[in-house]
Amino acid sequence: MFYVFMTRFGIEKYLSSRYFSSWLILAIDTVVSVFSTFVAYLLVRGLFPHPVFTVWYGVYLLAGSCLLSVISFILFRTFRSVIRHTTLREVWKLGAAVLLKDVLMFAYVQLLPQSPLPPQTAIALGFMLDVLVTLFLLLALRLGMIILYDLLKLNRTRRANCRQVLVYGTGDKSVSLVTRLQNSPHYRVIGFLTYGKLLKNHTIADRPVYYFEDESSIEYLRDRVDIDAILFATNDDAQSEQERLIRYCTEKSVKILIAPPIDEVIDGKIMKQSIREIKIEDLLGRPEIRISMEEIVANFKDKTILVTGAAGSIGSELCRQLATFGIRELILYDNGETPMHNLRLELEERYPNLKFIPVIGDVRIPARLDFVFRTYHPQVVFHAAAYKHVPLMEENPCEAVLVNVAGTRNVADKCIEYDVEKMVMISTDKAVNPTNVMGCTKRLAEIYVQSLGLSIEQGHTQGKTRFVTTRFGNVLGSNGSVIPRFREQIAKGGPVTVTHPDITRFFMTIPEACRLVMEAATMSTGNQIFVFDMGESVKIAHLARRMISLAGFEPDEDIRIEYTGLRPGEKLYEEVLSNKENTLPTTHDRIRIAKVREYDYREACGVAEELESLSRSVCIPDMIRLMKRTVPEFKSKNSKYEIYDREEVRIEVQ
Repeated sequence: MFYVFMTRFGIEKYLSSRYFSSWLILAIDTVVSVFSTFVAYLLVRGLFPHPVFTVWYGVYLLAGSCLLSVISFILFRTFRSVIRHTTLREVWKLGAAVLLKDVLMFAYVQLLPQSPLPPQTAIALGFMLDVLVTLFLLLALRLGMIILYDLLKLNRTRRANCRQVLVYGTGDKSVSLVTRLQNSPHYRVIGFLTYGKLLKNHTIADRPVYYFEDESSIEYLRDRVDIDAILFATNDDAQSEQERLIRYCTEKSVKILIAPPIDEVIDGKIMKQSIREIKIEDLLGRPEIRISMEEIVANFKDKTILVTGAAGSIGSELCRQLATFGIRELILYDNGETPMHNLRLELEERYPNLKFIPVIGDVRIPARLDFVFRTYHPQVVFHAAAYKHVPLMEENPCEAVLVNVAGTRNVADKCIEYDVEKMVMISTDKAVNPTNVMGCTKRLAEIYVQSLGLSIEQGHTQGKTRFVTTRFGNVLGSNGSVIPRFREQIAKGGPVTVTHPDITRFFMTIPEACRLVMEAATMSTGNQIFVFDMGESVKIAHLARRMISLAGFEPDEDIRIEYTGLRPGEKLYEEVLSNKENTLPTTHDRIRIAKVREYDYREACGVAEELESLSRSVCIPDMIRLMKRTVPEFKSKNSKYEIYDREEVRIEVQ
């Protein structure tokens, strides 16, 4: 309260090193010195009543004290010292200045009219009192200023480390943040914020409710209420205000924070690292997906589960979610040493009771896969290992075939050999009407897995494994995706590079995608391709502008956006996965079953074997031709492989 008072009345700034003038110190010292003379004069006059001690005598005395104090302080330069760094040397100079003042005062008093002469005892006592009182008050003043400075410095440090926030909304989750943050040294809730004046002058949980209507409201709250940030309790609240409050805040340089979900709160307290500034991922998500967690947990509980590509974006999130399902054992399979090491450390810290085994291995090596299946006998396999970057795979098609086609075949065959109950393959929206090598290899992997499952159903192949394929689009924040790339470019000051002004993509958060994978795996009866409702497509140029604004910059002014042209194999838009014309409904409104052409397993197996042989011998032309014959809808775009499409056209014409 005292600090607020000092700040409100502008006193605080005069106690800072920047504003505390040495001439102001001289003036204060002079006032103290004159006041001491006045106190000494009153005491002497009271103790020794005498006709000479009149009002005018006192006025002359105080005038002389003022002038001589200034002369003494200037001669000893006591006002030039930095008070908070006062040493014994400064105290000695102060004492000497006070003594000089009183010596000069003695000479001055002798010049005043004194008839009859006052007693010498009174004069001596007066000067002694003046010296003692002046020195005491000057030292007390300096000590008090040092203590006050330290208090203000401590408060300023605390304020610098403690953000003053307004919580958006007045719902239960918003109000609960007051309790959750009441002991936080990093955040101080000073009130609630709502749109419109409906709750103006109301209080909730002893905090006032403020309102906003436009940018000027946020500017007023920033300058007058001294808020540092707006805190959202949920992603849904943030998404609902992204075109209004969040835009106002970014324009007025007010931070936007988002609170963690309740399961990230430790011992009833939110840790500093949990509350974070809002990211573009928070604004692109959709309302929380409702899934039947009891059925999912029951489906995986007490089972041994293998995740290939476990250290990747999707694989690692699958592991995090599976770790909470009470599984017996989790086998992590990935060929990336450092990502696997990081995942291992995370799982050991977050899930100390989880039994898991990290295995460095490559899906292209059947012997290594055989060791894992033979040793641990997984009951469910999530196959997330894949090469996914379109331009890179366009330049390295043989590796795309080896990992995405041959690798998937190796995993599926081992599932059959070791009687795995279920294999869940993670596919992509780029497998629908593919325009690049990566998308086509994922479609070929789907074909192999689906035809193998169909062959088992028809009794042509022995095995009990049920195969499930899940398709979805881009996931937010995955390794190498556009959002981390934009974030790096913004941090470097730009420019932000976008391939085309009109390019659009579907996005889904990684946890959201993995929850849908779990749901699809639970509801599947086998041999189905599930597609997810990806919501509305997002214009990448608009995404770049939003990210620049959220970072506190002005698009095209502070950070430029450059258009670099479509990359090899890239198309302007992705296919709509959940179109009702090419899908069937399920019990979940966000999951549908794709209607796709069925392939004969022997044909699919032959194609997979030939593609692997061609890729290992790096016969790229023959390999691409075979891919296009097997997947007729594979039409290359912005790629050197378009020549093979023209070959097919010539053959048809002939």
